[in-house]
Amino acid sequence: MNYNEEMKKIIASLDSKKKLLLHSCCGPCSTSVIERLKDYFDITVLYYNPNIEPKEEYLHRKSEQLRVLKELNIKSMDIDYLNEEYHAKITGYESEPENGLRCPICYELRMAKTAKLAKENNFDYFCTTLTVSPHKPSKIINEIGLKLEKEYQIKYLLSDFKKEDGYKRSIELSKEYDLYRQDYCGCLYSRRNNNEE
Repeated sequence: MNYNEEMKKIIASLDSKKKLLLHSCCGPCSTSVIERLKDYFDITVLYYNPNIEPKEEYLHRKSEQLRVLKELNIKSMDIDYLNEEYHAKITGYESEPENGLRCPICYELRMAKTAKLAKENNFDYFCTTLTVSPHKPSKIINEIGLKLEKEYQIKYLLSDFKKEDGYKRSIELSKEYDLYRQDYCGCLYSRRNNNEE
């Protein structure tokens, strides 16, 4: 499935700007996604990433996210760190390699919270910036999104934001806004794997 073509069909079917709760993994990844969607959706960004460790790293990334949202005039929804939720979910998968079985559990944790909050707060759609990364499998992320759409009864916006130079554009915008770009996905296991390469 071409997820970007499916996204374009959804956008073409809209009769007005719809409310979108956009899960964001970090400020850099959010830039090109917001640029692509802001003309069609009333966007609120949810920075829910309990996988990011240590806490100082989480707070640094969060402050960068909030800074760029302020510059872009995009709303945000605040949520606690909740690192214990992440560790409860991935227990038993700690030794998995990066992009192994642990990662889809982490995607679903973050996306499920987004879907739940989108439903509770009367959003029309939910989505995630995760597909902008060339290291993240869009097929798995979109399959999770469609599953959560049924579970929470809230529309999921299909995407593959890395395509059509989305990732390249996020790098350009990160430089433009002088954003901190991390060198590992977020969890201590990904940092360990990064250091081993």
